[in-house]
Amino acid sequence: MAIATKMLQFMEKSSWIRRMFEEGARLKQIHGAENVFDFSLGNPNVPPPDAVQKKLAEIVNRCRPGMHAYMPNAGLAEVRCAVSDYLSREHCVSLCSDNIIATCGAAGALNIIFKALLDPEDEVLAPSPYFVEYGFYADNHGGVLRTVPTLADFTLDLDGMAAAMGPRTKVVLINSPNNPTGQIYSAESLQQLGRLLEGRSKQYGRPIYLVSDEPYRKIVYDGHVVPCPFDFYLNTLIATSYSKELSLPGERIGFVAVHPHAADLSALLGALSLANRILGFVNAPALMQYLVAELQGLTVDVSIYQRKRDRLVSGLGEAGYDLIVPPGAFYLFPRSPLPDDVEFVRLLQDENILTVPGSGFGGPGHFRIAYCVDDATIEGAMPGFARAINRARSAG
Repeated sequence: MAIATKMLQFMEKSSWIRRMFEEGARLKQIHGAENVFDFSLGNPNVPPPDAVQKKLAEIVNRCRPGMHAYMPNAGLAEVRCAVSDYLSREHCVSLCSDNIIATCGAAGALNIIFKALLDPEDEVLAPSPYFVEYGFYADNHGGVLRTVPTLADFTLDLDGMAAAMGPRTKVVLINSPNNPTGQIYSAESLQQLGRLLEGRSKQYGRPIYLVSDEPYRKIVYDGHVVPCPFDFYLNTLIATSYSKELSLPGERIGFVAVHPHAADLSALLGALSLANRILGFVNAPALMQYLVAELQGLTVDVSIYQRKRDRLVSGLGEAGYDLIVPPGAFYLFPRSPLPDDVEFVRLLQDENILTVPGSGFGGPGHFRIAYCVDDATIEGAMPGFARAINRARSAG
């Protein structure tokens, strides 16, 4: 067969999220869309703020010369300036436009970071559960993903991370608020992590970079605040997108922000910019760059997601599910009533409820519910969630 062996292997173990999403399409054809309750994909269903459509129309109608032309690989200067100004105010750090690289979403941001930093067999260390694509992204650039389980409440196990770090560790990758758990890593834990990375960087004679994947930073509840890792460690890069905070996942727009005092700063910024080009992104979409430059600080109505979270937490709790109330993102990660989370997800499928096994995120014994869905899906699924856990108890 002409297909690359590695790709065949990747296809075999490809994302549970997409697999369940495709299963949902099949079930909807059989039972009707209104009778299938699909919580598989983290696709924002809260509409973008009204200002997004209005501003986009204004930008398109300006028709300025060169609007759709090639640009510097790092992005448009005025856009990077707008982003750096906003981040400087938000995080109380002095960033300039050179510290920002516009990217094709957070996925593009992570890929150019790994391209810039990883040599063959270098390791990316991440807490688990983790976003399923991290291993593929690391492999794209010759790296190896290593994971460390979090504590029972999904907070960082710093002793475990210290034990897992070694001479090949080049990047520590965190995601807060986390997909799939919704957990936020505390300022205290990030401070301890920063100290650990400082010590190991000195020990190994080269920096270990902290990469913070932050597309859910603005999706938080109950007054929670997401600490900025810039405050705790100089060799930090932030990768993010506007997919969740502006509900623009299909537009593929985000950025990398590099701490102004990171080691080898000039070379690092040059490598990130070059990686944008040689990976084929070339530059982030021009129209979207113009758009987000004028919408800094704008966020979707997060209270809509909080209401969905609270309804599910209440209903699942009444049914007897064991779960932690997430302070951010739009996922629940309950404990599976059966030891085999894949088997329990199949029980839910029998109720036409689509969720994703925690095993797919490196979190076996749990399952993920993406509650960025319409209210009818949540209400319609409640009886099925109750029946499934009762069946699991009977089986146990």
